[in-house]
Amino acid sequence: MAADPDAPVIMRLSPRDNIAVALRPLKAGESIVLDGVAMTVERNTGVGQKIAAQPIAAGDLILKYSCPIGTATRAISPGERIDKNNVETDYPPTHR
Repeated sequence: MAADPDAPVIMRLSPRDNIAVALRPLKAGESIVLDGVAMTVERNTGVGQKIAAQPIAAGDLILKYSCPIGTATRAISPGERIDKNNVETDYPPTHR
């Protein structure tokens, strides 16, 4: 059975989130759409990994499930993968 070409490839877990989660592997340079806004995937991104759903400024909180999970260490563009290279975790030291 072929994959549905209209199926979403990323999704926000909560309306307030500034990130989205990949629902399938995404390739660098791939064009995707979230909430009617087109963006380009910056790097290969695996299923379940996070990408910026909108522009995020340095110092902004990263929200997943409407909860802060980290702070942007630099400006992050839509479609850019969210990881330790651009986010500092806000979890207590016992969870690191």
